[in-house]
Amino acid sequence: MPIPVILDCDPGHDDAMAILLAVANPAIDLLAVSTVAGNQTVAKTALNARRMLSLAGATGVPVAAGCDRPLTGPLEIGDYVHGESGLDGPAFGEPDVPLDPRHGVELIHDTLAAADEPVTIVAIGPLTNIATLFRRHPGDRDRIREIVIMGGSTERGNHTPYAEFNIVTDPEAAAEVLESGVPTTWVGLNVSHQALVTTDVLDRIAALGTPLARVCVELLTFFGSSYHQAWGFEAPPLHDPITLAYLIDPQVMTYARVGLRIELDGAYTRGATVADLHGRMDWEPNANVGLILDRDRFWDLMIGAIERLGAPE
Repeated sequence: MPIPVILDCDPGHDDAMAILLAVANPAIDLLAVSTVAGNQTVAKTALNARRMLSLAGATGVPVAAGCDRPLTGPLEIGDYVHGESGLDGPAFGEPDVPLDPRHGVELIHDTLAAADEPVTIVAIGPLTNIATLFRRHPGDRDRIREIVIMGGSTERGNHTPYAEFNIVTDPEAAAEVLESGVPTTWVGLNVSHQALVTTDVLDRIAALGTPLARVCVELLTFFGSSYHQAWGFEAPPLHDPITLAYLIDPQVMTYARVGLRIELDGAYTRGATVADLHGRMDWEPNANVGLILDRDRFWDLMIGAIERLGAPE
């Protein structure tokens, strides 16, 4: 049976590819998409989600804009990676998917209430919407099977030396989600940096020869140029789709169950995810933390999704 999923995101180039994978793979039943401020403002991330769902032909999936700022503190957007639109690179027309009038948090709540079974939330942006959901509707925690999160790192960060962008954008939200009692699996930079969009990957996508494949190449080419400029990467890491690939095929990622904390107070480490991989602290294991990616399995799933969506009916 397909896994019922709510996708909470902030598109963003890698979020865009995650949307394609969620729509295309029959193992996922995409119930709704909520967006949050992160890679760009929430208005732009909602527009970008609608653009990608339109490209994927998923016109029946509701999209709603959620929280427009972190729980505390000012918003810092990731336009230095994703550009002015949040999806710079291709030229997009008007999306076919409408914007749902509900707040994104209420869309999540209503979708959970209507579901026949517990739902998996895939959260690939800052965790503001999910923390707000638990504040407004604490009973919704019982309706969630698991939250699979793209965030954090067992090693270094990217937005700051030790903090990954999604977590440092709203560390308080990340801490509240971690401490909510809902099972969580964390896909950090240490995993996603194993999913580099190398030339061979771009060639495989381009060889599909479909309009969607061409859009994906344009997206990933812009993304790659931004990553090279910001961090010197020869090929950019495709972070977000790993969360869905793991749900589709758990053998894609090896993880460990460890004690995890979110650093809230460090002058230089705020937003860092502190994973006790070697059991040095007296912490009860409270999260699954990703370690190793099967790169070939991952790219077969991702490229297969682009091929499936671009194939003639």
